[in-house]
Amino acid sequence: MNYQSITELTRSLGKESTHGSICAQYTQRTDKMTRQGRPYLEVCFADTQDSLSFKVWDNSPRHAELLSLPLGSCVELTADWRNSDYGLEVSELSLRPLNPDEVAVLLAGSPELRERQQQAWERIGELVASIRDPRLATLCREFLSRNEARFRRAAAARNVHHARRGGLVEHTAAVMRLGASLCDCYPELNRDLVLAGALFHDSGKMWENNYEEQGLNSPYSTVGELMGHITLSIELVNKLWNGMMTPERREEWKDLHPASEQVRLHLLHLIAAHHGTLEFGSPVVPKTPEAFALHAADDTDAKLEIFRNAYATAPALSEQVLQRRFPMEGNPVLPLPPFGA
Repeated sequence: MNYQSITELTRSLGKESTHGSICAQYTQRTDKMTRQGRPYLEVCFADTQDSLSFKVWDNSPRHAELLSLPLGSCVELTADWRNSDYGLEVSELSLRPLNPDEVAVLLAGSPELRERQQQAWERIGELVASIRDPRLATLCREFLSRNEARFRRAAAARNVHHARRGGLVEHTAAVMRLGASLCDCYPELNRDLVLAGALFHDSGKMWENNYEEQGLNSPYSTVGELMGHITLSIELVNKLWNGMMTPERREEWKDLHPASEQVRLHLLHLIAAHHGTLEFGSPVVPKTPEAFALHAADDTDAKLEIFRNAYATAPALSEQVLQRRFPMEGNPVLPLPPFGA
């Protein structure tokens, strides 16, 4: 199935109407009312990389249809679309249910996205296989074998970066690669610890930002809201560590240096400190070189993804300057291409 993505549609819109179709999942519906007391629906549709929302007024022929359409339905939307001063406006809307084959393609995403996420998953496995410390290597392998499906469908965030199904794997692979490169530049860093910290730093987002098995929506969870991903990541590591430490392994590893308890404690510190500062949610600031390296790798990948998103979606203010997108501090400027490109 070849279809226009939500990103491609929204990127092409202006003040004039554009006729086009997208395939998406119906993820959210909210009953609202204007100040004058006129009821309307605000509906949201999503594909694997983006989402859009628009208003459906009570006198629209699609109002009753969208009111009764079950959330999670996968449909083709054909309409006249345009941007206005009040947001996205949709007219002449029609809906067609997708058949099972089309639904499978929609949930899998574009071939480019599938390939990128598969490569990220394989890269994570390769980097885990390079960890020499048997305790960290065993812990990481146990995590991947137990949580593959959940890990591979989670997002790295709800909005700012890698906010899509499978985004957590993309972000984690990039942070691990950056961490490995920093260890190449600074050989005094504990490479095994940095790689394990990179793998686990956002693992709690499997509960904070996860996607339903057959969905393109990331529902809010009580545990995610009450605990947050840093706390959940620490809890996950402790649970895996305690399960891994059988009497036989404790005996096998008792003479390793550094001691197992110190390895666990330093790994937990990397997770706790990876946001870098208290005001950004870390319960502690980085207090070891490895913790600082992980924070730098995490921050770098997140910020570069924000630039990528801005270049793909932000309106142009001039030939080289685009409109600022949250959380950027200024208007992004198109980058200088490589020599000879």
